[in-house]
Amino acid sequence: MDTTGSAPEAAKQLSLTAAHMRPRLPDVSRGIRDHVVAELPQLGYDGTLLRLLHAAVSESAATLLDVFENGIPPDTAGEPAAAREYARRLAQRDVPVTALIRAFRIMHGRFLQRCLDELHHRSPDEELSAATTARMLAVSFDWVDRVTERVTEVHRRERDLWLLNGTAGLAARVRDVLAEEDADPGRAVPALGYPLAQHHLGLVAWLPAPGRDGAATARLGRFTAELARGLGCAAGPLFVPQDEVLAWAWLPLGPRRQVPWERLSDLVEDADPAVRVCAGGVEQGVEGFRRTHRQALRAQELATTARSACRFTAYDRVAPIALMCGDVDALGAWVRGVLGPLAADDEHASRLRETLRVFLATGCSHTATAARQILHKNTVQYRIRKAEEAMGHTVQEGRTDLDVALLAVEHLGAVVLGGSHAR
Repeated sequence: MDTTGSAPEAAKQLSLTAAHMRPRLPDVSRGIRDHVVAELPQLGYDGTLLRLLHAAVSESAATLLDVFENGIPPDTAGEPAAAREYARRLAQRDVPVTALIRAFRIMHGRFLQRCLDELHHRSPDEELSAATTARMLAVSFDWVDRVTERVTEVHRRERDLWLLNGTAGLAARVRDVLAEEDADPGRAVPALGYPLAQHHLGLVAWLPAPGRDGAATARLGRFTAELARGLGCAAGPLFVPQDEVLAWAWLPLGPRRQVPWERLSDLVEDADPAVRVCAGGVEQGVEGFRRTHRQALRAQELATTARSACRFTAYDRVAPIALMCGDVDALGAWVRGVLGPLAADDEHASRLRETLRVFLATGCSHTATAARQILHKNTVQYRIRKAEEAMGHTVQEGRTDLDVALLAVEHLGAVVLGGSHAR
């Protein structure tokens, strides 16, 4: 038997196996991604890294299927662009290269297992199955070895650049404070150049994609400084790039316990139009430094999940929904259960939901709702009656759940709604 798997029948069988795998590639990729994150949580701890990881897994699996199906030599297949970009971002986040290498091993192992399951499911004869397996292993290990070497080099070069500009050192010191593991605030203040014994407003700022000029970090830095000046901060912000399109920041508020949220929203709207910003609440001291940051991250998770065009999201305004974004599928199922047919993603249901939302916000006043929506009072009464008929109960029944469900729809839209024929 040809143990290199080079026999024509083995190549044909491998091609057929890949062809049958391809329709299931999205599910296979999600499963591999979830397994990688379960084994190595630091590789997907925020929305940006998770999306890049998913892209890297999907492109890698698709490339290997191309290699299997079409007999492409592994040395000419190249590495996926998403894998290179993921390696760069991990280097910028101070994630060690050993984690990246292990991730590729996990990806490879899980992918091979799915391919072997498919091969055995097709039940070729034992000798052909052995030859096909040998070919699959030889080809895939060849490709994965080459890709791992290349992305490791990408990681190393990016890490060297990140260290040269001093960003990595500052980010590491901030993470020490955030980690709550015996961090000494007295020692941290000189290292950070930022006093912790004050009120803070934590921000997460990002650009949807890096610009061609490679100056995204500088843009985010200028943007954050403009916000600090616009709010009258006595000192500059603590600005900590996480990668070339994402930054964490803290605005020093001194003794101030509040910020003018409308003013902050206007400042965001008037500044760089490409930047997206999420803010935590105003918090005090070292614990507040950590808490406002966690809140901003929660708000960012909601904003990126919703994929809306909204440029500014304040945690205090979305907290109940942000706290539930860890399991969007479960949240969507709950929302649809509360709203019933009102969860349909169509214009009619949208009109009823909006009138219902305003009705609840005005203390269930038909007159106030009509004034706010510029409708006739009879129209409001009609819509509320239709909404209650759709839900099968009055507005007053389960009002708390209804408030939260409508808030989820307001901020997440189609992500938690059913199709146009939802019932």
